[in-house]
Amino acid sequence: QVQLVESGGGLVQAGGSLRLSCQAYGRTLSSYDMGWFRRAPGKEREFVGAITWNGASTRYTDSVEGRFTISRDNAKNTLYLQMNILQPEDTAVYYCAASWNLGRIAVGEYEYSYWGQGTQVTVSS
Repeated sequence: QVQLVESGGGLVQAGGSLRLSCQAYGRTLSSYDMGWFRRAPGKEREFVGAITWNGASTRYTDSVEGRFTISRDNAKNTLYLQMNILQPEDTAVYYCAASWNLGRIAVGEYEYSYWGQGTQVTVSS
């Protein structure tokens, strides 16, 4: 079992950048494919992007493609989400999640077994 703790959220102006981190405790991060999800006010949680266990492949939802980058440092047991050109519609609680290696990138919430508590990102216009 792995415990996940997100950090790095905050308030930023539109056009700015933030980098979120997700620290894993317990089982090593390299055992899992990892994903980022977000829940905006009044909306359901949605897939943002994911990365395979070795960092070889990534996938993003269309609305963040080209602006957000997922990376990982398995030696540090840490996952990252670099967010650039942030827009007010990116305002949400951001969650990291761990999935067992399925041989493909998982995009559904049900495919992730472990979740962090979330970190708030607020983008002002």
